[in-house]
Parts: sequence; structure tokens; C-alpha cells
Amino acid sequence: MAGRARGSARALLAALLAPALLALLVSPARGRGGRDHGDWDAAARLPPLPPREDAARVARFVTHVCDWGALATTATLEAVRGRPFADVLSLSDGPPGAGSGVPYFYLSPLQLSAHNLQENPYATLTMSLAQTNFCRKNGFDPQSPLCAHIILSGAVTKVNETEVDFAKHSLFVRHPEMKTWPSSHNWFFVKLNITNIWVLDYFGGPKIVTPEEYYNVTFQ
Repeated sequence: MAGRARGSARALLAALLAPALLALLVSPARGRGGRDHGDWDAAARLPPLPPREDAARVARFVTHVCDWGALATTATLEAVRGRPFADVLSLSDGPPGAGSGVPYFYLSPLQLSAHNLQENPYATLTMSLAQTNFCRKNGFDPQSPLCAHIILSGAVTKVNETEVDFAKHSLFVRHPEMKTWPSSHNWFFVKLNITNIWVLDYFGGPKIVTPEEYYNVTFQ
């Protein structure tokens, strides 16, 4: 009797816990370095893609909704010196709904990309809507031009004192985990000063957008 009672209790407990465990397994991480950083709600809050004819607006849109990108620098490691060197970095151009268009990063001197940038500050950044639900929902492969992605090129520089508070808030609100990263790593804020922009959001090759067109875009 006691054995059957214990078995029944375990079965009841498992039935009660199952929905909660399932929710943890299938729900995206929010605000912890997981998908939908900064509490983006892909189903309700992610705005629609701007008209493809407005390449500058598409570029600003992609920059703002993306939480990370691949930054290509020039390698300084002797084994690969002078070759392209790409790394995935978390980024932000501003709090959700208030993007500036400027990609900000949080780097440490311990990172290889930081070493590369000290010797050569020029870099190229690519970001794709493949990291949102846009491409999955529409059945677009990440390499398809219909899965909008952009390429930004320029020089990476340290953020000055007048801009550091905005850079910090922009990154920490979308990547809260950064607040807990060890101070012994000497983290610092940098930004990409954009000089060239390419937008791939349809067939026929990339569209060229000037920095002036890019920064003149206003969002409602």
C-alpha cells in the first residue's frame, strides 16, 4: 500500500511539473544572452520589414533588430597574420525602439578581435534577419537574399566620454549578462564608424547605401 501511494504521489507530481518544464524547454531565453535580447517579442513587437525599395531604411531596421553580428578584422596572430579573421560579437545600436544606427560593442583586451583592431582598426560587420523569426516564418534560407542582411564597413574606435553612457545603456539593456562579466577583463566600449554600406534583401546584387542616407532615416 505504501509503495502504491508513493508511486501515485510521484505520478501526480510529474503531471503537475510537466507543463512548466515544457515551457522552459521551448520558450526562448529573454534578456540573458538568448534569443529576443532586451525582451523583443518576435510575435508582437518586432516591426514589419520596411519596403525593399527603401534600402537605407532596411539597413537601419536590420541594424536595430539584430543583437549580434560577425565582425571581420585583419588577423595579427602569426599563424594567420594578414588574413581575414571573423568573430561573433554581441552588439546594440540603442534600446529597443530607440536605435541610433551606430553599432556598439563591449570588448576586452583579452579578445583576439581587440588585438587585431589595435593594429588595424578597419573592420567589416555583417548582420542578418536570420537571427529573428522573419526568415524562418517566410521559409527563407539564411543565405537567400530574401533573408535580408547587411554589410557595414568602417573603422572601430573607442567610445568617448560624452557617448559612453548611451553605449553602456544600449548594450546592457539588451544584453543584461554583460553587467556580470568580470571586471578583471578590463572591458571597454567601442563603436563602428561606418563608411560603406551594402544591403542584400532581394535578387540582383547588393544595394549601396551612403552613410548620409543611412543616418538620415527616422523611425516612428
